[in-house]
Amino acid sequence: MTDLAISADLAAAGAARVEWIRSRMPLLAAAREELARTRPFAGHRIGMSLHIEPKTAVLLETLAAGGAEIVGTGNHGSTQDDVVEFLRASSAEAGQPMTLFGRRDDTLDEHHANIARVLDAEPDMLLDNGGDLAAGVVARGATASILGGTEETTSGGDRLRGGLAGAVPFPMIVINDSLLKAIGENKHAVGQSVVESFMRITNLMVPGRRFVVFGYGWCGRGVAHYLRALGGKVAVVEIDELKAFEAALDGFRVSTALDLAPWGDVFITATGHADVLTVDAIELMHDGAVLANCGHFPWEIDVAGLRAAATGSREIVDAVERIDLPNGRHVVLLAGGRMFNLAGREPKGNSLESMDLGFLLQTLSLERVATDAESLVPGAQPVPDDIDRTIARRMLAAMNAAE
Repeated sequence: MTDLAISADLAAAGAARVEWIRSRMPLLAAAREELARTRPFAGHRIGMSLHIEPKTAVLLETLAAGGAEIVGTGNHGSTQDDVVEFLRASSAEAGQPMTLFGRRDDTLDEHHANIARVLDAEPDMLLDNGGDLAAGVVARGATASILGGTEETTSGGDRLRGGLAGAVPFPMIVINDSLLKAIGENKHAVGQSVVESFMRITNLMVPGRRFVVFGYGWCGRGVAHYLRALGGKVAVVEIDELKAFEAALDGFRVSTALDLAPWGDVFITATGHADVLTVDAIELMHDGAVLANCGHFPWEIDVAGLRAAATGSREIVDAVERIDLPNGRHVVLLAGGRMFNLAGREPKGNSLESMDLGFLLQTLSLERVATDAESLVPGAQPVPDDIDRTIARRMLAAMNAAE
């Protein structure tokens, strides 16, 4: 069922990590018990393209408990091999093997091949991240076989409403449209994990350092606030006037990339859009400036243009690359421009509690598709309000918020 023999050592390492995380995700634990009784996914094959890390493993266990057959792949650069091996071994032992493709060191071409292999399995539901599966189904003309699915990210939601608008005749619930996810996961969890990952990967201090955050959506807002909370000096690049106004009232310096390039020490992109940090701006930065991206796609920093202009480059340590510029200065690129809080060294990603919330949104939204797809409209749409409110109540109870 898989493209690799199961590695017992890797599977054991993954099992130890997943055990801890499973024990701290009470919302999914309760859902897993309920789904094991109701089995809403029985007879359905869910095609997945999502970061494969320990928290994702708990989500997949929950869907499998509800009867789902899983065939999937990770996202480029963020697959954790020990977790893949654990899922392969544990699902085979349970008699419901998962078909999982991909490794951490896959090239982008290999990742695209993995997406194709997922679609070759002819899933009837999609658990998508970035719109890759939905786009593949449309390109193949195979939309009639899809009941519906979910999309995790802003980037994927933009894709569904942009180039794929009108081409997706089945419902796709955009998890990132949920205000619950925006607050709990994007602002607070992404903000925390990005700052934590910056410190872990670079071993640099935050206090007193000058940071430029590109984008003041929920993720960028969280990154900016968490950096400032630890003593960082923070400026924001935002082209939307209303968001720029909010950033200014929140006390951040707000200007253009070219204006802030000579000022900043660290530049973090969080927009979902391509080429927001250009070579023109990079050439204005001081020697040793750090470039990092936390958006889903590795396109927010113009890495191709940067490499074309460079006079040389070398990896200093894992996920930390020095790139020399023609002007005699150099910049430091984290994780090759990929989502560095998941593709960087010792990836942790978002907090357990936030992903417990976010993955319950995924689970209940997929359950709605499986049991009541006719109540949903074709194409991209927000999480149904009753699901949002149900999960908010459950999260408040889990947090003991009244105490």
